[in-house]
Amino acid sequence: MRYEAGTRPDGLPAALSDPARLDAVTATALLDTEPEEAFENLATLAVRITGAGRAFVTLVDADRSFWKSCVGVDAGTVAERQNPVHESFCYFLVGLGGEPFVVNDAATDPRTRDHPSVAPMRIGAWAGYPLLSPEGHVLGSFCVIDDEPRVWSPGDLETLATLAHSVSAEIHLRQSLAAARDAHRASTALARTLQQGLLPPVLRPVPGLDTAASYLPASVDGQSDVEIGGDFYDLFHTRGPYYGAVMGDVCGKGVEAAQVTSMARYTVRADAADIASPAVLLDRLNTAMLSQRAPRFITAVYTAFRTTPGGVAGRVCLAGHPPVLVRRADGRVRQLGTPGTLLGVLDTVSLTDVRYRLGPGDLLLLYTDGACEARPRPGTPAGRRQPVFGERELAEALAATHGMDAAVTVKEIGAALAARHDGWASDDTALLALRVPTRP
Repeated sequence: MRYEAGTRPDGLPAALSDPARLDAVTATALLDTEPEEAFENLATLAVRITGAGRAFVTLVDADRSFWKSCVGVDAGTVAERQNPVHESFCYFLVGLGGEPFVVNDAATDPRTRDHPSVAPMRIGAWAGYPLLSPEGHVLGSFCVIDDEPRVWSPGDLETLATLAHSVSAEIHLRQSLAAARDAHRASTALARTLQQGLLPPVLRPVPGLDTAASYLPASVDGQSDVEIGGDFYDLFHTRGPYYGAVMGDVCGKGVEAAQVTSMARYTVRADAADIASPAVLLDRLNTAMLSQRAPRFITAVYTAFRTTPGGVAGRVCLAGHPPVLVRRADGRVRQLGTPGTLLGVLDTVSLTDVRYRLGPGDLLLLYTDGACEARPRPGTPAGRRQPVFGERELAEALAATHGMDAAVTVKEIGAALAARHDGWASDDTALLALRVPTRP
């Protein structure tokens, strides 16, 4: 193996001993700590989805690999939940600077066949993705081990990448909140950074579609407390020609809302490749929230779709969420979706898939209730108070964007909301638009 930063005298990657990386590992405050439910749940999810027998969340310092979570391994004490770094595959991830490391047959792969742990740890196949600090330092790995050789499927690897991102996000969130508590002050800028960390920074391109999204946090006049909202959205490839888009709104704000937001988004991503029905997928999310005793309920909308020669064919399901809006190429706007039960409260929910098609020039808009329940700034005199910006006003604003692409449409709706109440946002507002371009 050749490593970016070279090797130490013992032949292991020199990056293991990088002082900046070691400082980042120490700053997680996870070394030599007991297992925690947040990490155990993600590791258990990896075992269930991939079918591997073992899953690990590890932190790697200069000398050892510490297992914050080790599902499928009988290791009760802190001393048992670690091994010397030269006996761990995790050093490959550190040496490779954050690239994933995947082995289908550890006993024959030239990179690992002489590794001292292949036989003692019964490593048939190994797949791991890095845990990264905000600065890009490799903190450790999220990995799965199968006793027998196997070929990891693209779905397996995408799941592991998603769950590794979730673990990294959990670590970042804890560190940021701990820093805020230690300083005895709350930072609105920090809250916005954390919120953006729960949203995809750039929408994944969908061939044949024009897409755009925005997130506007609620206004916080005169407040010093950090308020992390619960609105989120995501757009991602599921399998084959299919894609998924999800939007949700967790009840309330703060740390608990952020935790539910993260869990919901990554649960949907992890299950979407195996579940074609939006209603079944959201029912699965409801079950996951109940089993993990999520402290907040959530409304959500999910659509599974594929591009076609004529545009887009898909299905959408509402779980206590406002209906989707469709703007046709001729400017007409209509609601789409059957009202369903919100998630995280009842064992049995009523959810319905509704089919739809989009042609050239048609646009699908997902939004949270900040866009259809926008209220005036508190304390505004009655004579200057504008009515609530409701569903009718939102539909009219969308109709007024007739002919505009997704990015301009989202921008114009945001401007209409801001103009209605002089820039005051009574609630967090997320918008996600999917448009079929018009043909030349």
